[in-house]
Amino acid sequence: MGVRRGIREGGVVVGAAVLAVVVASGPATSADQWRPRPGTLYISDLPTTESWRAAPVSRGWGDEYDCPAGWPAGPAEVNVWHRDFTTAETAFAQQKVVAFPTEAEAVAFADAARQDYVDCVNRPQPPGVTATGYDHGVVDVEEGATLQGMHTLNANNPERPDFNYLWGVGRDGDTVTLVLWSSYWGDPPVAAWKNTLRTAVNKLY
Repeated sequence: MGVRRGIREGGVVVGAAVLAVVVASGPATSADQWRPRPGTLYISDLPTTESWRAAPVSRGWGDEYDCPAGWPAGPAEVNVWHRDFTTAETAFAQQKVVAFPTEAEAVAFADAARQDYVDCVNRPQPPGVTATGYDHGVVDVEEGATLQGMHTLNANNPERPDFNYLWGVGRDGDTVTLVLWSSYWGDPPVAAWKNTLRTAVNKLY
């Protein structure tokens, strides 16, 4: 089982609070409304505990999610970018960046995203899976960033029972970045991922 399949199997229901904020930002419109893309992470910005490779930065939210599953559904596709980072099998990471028309919308989105990640541990899990949530604290950068985590134990999968997630949310002005990590191998690199989250926010502008 690859990491992407594992993420899908461990997914949970859509976070309505975040979805409502995203949809409120307005429908997708013409290409001339795209702003210059904010700065994004390089492979060298990720923890060196893994041998990473990366796809190019692309417009849109991307297809990979862990919590909430499939979120966001049908939001505006203007001024949203993502980049996927993968290893041979054990880990997956992604950066999502969204620039809002106003700082107030960015604040609302960041707050809702953080709350969705906090609430993820309380949402339904597949049969045999138990989840434990973690608050890894704040990162002092620009308008602030936080790191949440979750560990799941799958009693029905003795070969790979453990899965770890890290969910970073950071903001600089009217722009928010989500910096996500997941793996079924080893402990989560909390300290190193905080550094990656700090770098991600600093690189936005």
